[in-house]
Amino acid sequence: MSAWSDHEVEAKVIQVLSAVPVVNADGHHYGKAFVTTYQLAIKLDQRYPELKGQLGRKLGGMGTGEHVSLSQYLGKQLSAQIKKHGDAYPIEGAFLSGLALTELSFKTADGEALVSSVTGTGYDLSLFRKRPDASGATVG
Repeated sequence: MSAWSDHEVEAKVIQVLSAVPVVNADGHHYGKAFVTTYQLAIKLDQRYPELKGQLGRKLGGMGTGEHVSLSQYLGKQLSAQIKKHGDAYPIEGAFLSGLALTELSFKTADGEALVSSVTGTGYDLSLFRKRPDASGATVG
């Protein structure tokens, strides 16, 4: 098997993405917001604190000294699943352009600042959300 399936990471990701609040209470046609891989990793760590250790990874971000962080792992795994399953996969991805972006920072579950290590590298930042169905409800 793989760590992805052994630790039921996909199901945990779907639970976290399902809990992303809908701020656009007026039913905006954009639907539910996307989250970055950093936000996803932070919320996974908050809900499943044992997962980082099971996967042998740190959250990620600038200054961690890790080249294969939880946020990077999630982005790679989700990208592979979306590529494999297409529109049938309950999660969809997108990119946030790094154009003129100098820094993105996030607050971890323990209140520490986590700064994206992607900004300024020439790469775009991966975003994910639960895939909406035709009615606008989320799938999965």
